[in-house]
Amino acid sequence: MTDNDPVTDLAPLLTPEGLALLDAVRGTDPSDELAVATRLRREHPAALVSAALGQARLRQRAVAKFGAEDAGRMFFTPHGVEQSTRASVAAYRAGRLKELGVTSVADLCCGIGGDAIALARAGIRVLAVDRDPLTAAAARANAEALGLADLIDVREADVTEVDTAGFDAVFVDPARRGGRGRIFDPEAYSPPLSWAVGAALAAPRAALKIAPGVPHEAIPAEAEAEWISDGGDVKEAVLWFGTEPGAVRATLLPGPRTLRGTGLPNPHVRPLGRYLYEPDGAVIRAHLVAEVARELDGGLVDETIAYVTADTLRPVPYATAYEITDQLPFNVKKLKALLREREVGILTVKKRGSAVEPEELRRKVLPKGHGPHAVTVFLTRVAGAPTMLLGSPAPDATADGAS
Repeated sequence: MTDNDPVTDLAPLLTPEGLALLDAVRGTDPSDELAVATRLRREHPAALVSAALGQARLRQRAVAKFGAEDAGRMFFTPHGVEQSTRASVAAYRAGRLKELGVTSVADLCCGIGGDAIALARAGIRVLAVDRDPLTAAAARANAEALGLADLIDVREADVTEVDTAGFDAVFVDPARRGGRGRIFDPEAYSPPLSWAVGAALAAPRAALKIAPGVPHEAIPAEAEAEWISDGGDVKEAVLWFGTEPGAVRATLLPGPRTLRGTGLPNPHVRPLGRYLYEPDGAVIRAHLVAEVARELDGGLVDETIAYVTADTLRPVPYATAYEITDQLPFNVKKLKALLREREVGILTVKKRGSAVEPEELRRKVLPKGHGPHAVTVFLTRVAGAPTMLLGSPAPDATADGAS
């Protein structure tokens, strides 16, 4: 069995023999799997051994989202590992619902139960619903494995047929992948976004998890829109109902650090200053670059590029600052000569508004000899012209405070 093979039944793994096998194969290195499988098949059914080894691999993959302790006890499907919410993001959302006074949630499209687990750990009672029998079985097994079964009631059902009356809130995480990969049209989600919005409007409070690339014009007027990043990676957008209709914000984890929209117009374009600020992806997705520019007393390098430039260094938690040393028209030969002259051996390439691939440029310009110095090159546009900006991360340019 490989990670991509279908998991068809968790029941054998939940027996005493299956659980013992899971303990036996825990942490097995891929290079040792054949030897381990050969040894264990002398005393256990081959199919069960294969299932245990496959589950062990899925658990290893899940560590990045759930941490080693939880992932080592949970049960997964390949799709479940791929689609589940990172635990830190789920915990943030659960914490916000708790702050709103929510004590019970109908978790619709619960998957393997990652969000239900976070809600239960926040002290919230959960009805977790999924129509896929195997997925629902995984969610139930995970609630049991983590000692949360008293707070999580898992139901195998079509979410469109579930009565959510009596719950303080609903949480909906529609499927955003089909047979051909990611689904970008919100009405092609399963269930469609319009159905999820209807379910949200019927509840006292609600949170809908959607793709971070959702068009702003698709956001209902009744919703508050929040984009969430974790460690600099944009993870999701959430539509909140029963909070602040029309509000927009970007939240950065860990923290959380939240930047709220104030309806500012687009920042002005100004000449390149000493510092270049790269806003967090959640800030960009939320269209809040203007709020960052105002805090920095800065402007854009180009009207279509989300880089902010300023003359002074100010620590803000919503953007990474770089001190710029050179501004050059795009020219590969000149860049290669400059890097050689400055003995650069570590090159970071970032791009925004450029068709050039960073890895391709790095291969062309990085000197064969590894020099002791490091440089960051930004491939972008300045006032409409293809430009290379050279610099390095500014010292003490991050802040840990919350907003």
